[in-house]
Amino acid sequence: MINPDELELQEKLVYINRVSKTVAGGRRMGFTALMVVGDGDGHVGFGHARAKEVPDAIRKATEIAKRSLIYVPRRGTTIHFEVVGRQDATRVLLKPASEGTGVIAGSVVRAVMDAAGIRDVLTKVLGSRNPINTVRATFDALMQLETPEQVMRRRGKEAA
Repeated sequence: MINPDELELQEKLVYINRVSKTVAGGRRMGFTALMVVGDGDGHVGFGHARAKEVPDAIRKATEIAKRSLIYVPRRGTTIHFEVVGRQDATRVLLKPASEGTGVIAGSVVRAVMDAAGIRDVLTKVLGSRNPINTVRATFDALMQLETPEQVMRRRGKEAA
């Protein structure tokens, strides 16, 4: 379990949306916020929350993001292998890139990569571009990543 208090986390507001709930007297307006937090060194999390006011939604989303931190294994400044993450109609492709390439990604995926500390990666969002599903698909891809040592251990092999 990752303790968010021990990490120096950067917060990024990815998306904010005005939502409404229809009640007997009319519509009740509210806001949702999608936040990504990370330490730039492999730890990253996201949170999505709703509140009556924007600052409250951001605060709630940030707290949820800090509780949902995961560790992303990296090889230098990139990832170990190509991976595809899925969420509903959204697919996110992440490909390793050589050093100096930079983060080739849209704003939503870029926010996650920057927060995770991945500096060189090629990405492509396929299907729906919904920001919430894009973040979830990106996290699905990041959770599939393993180090070569983890793969060898899983397969019962010895290091060569």
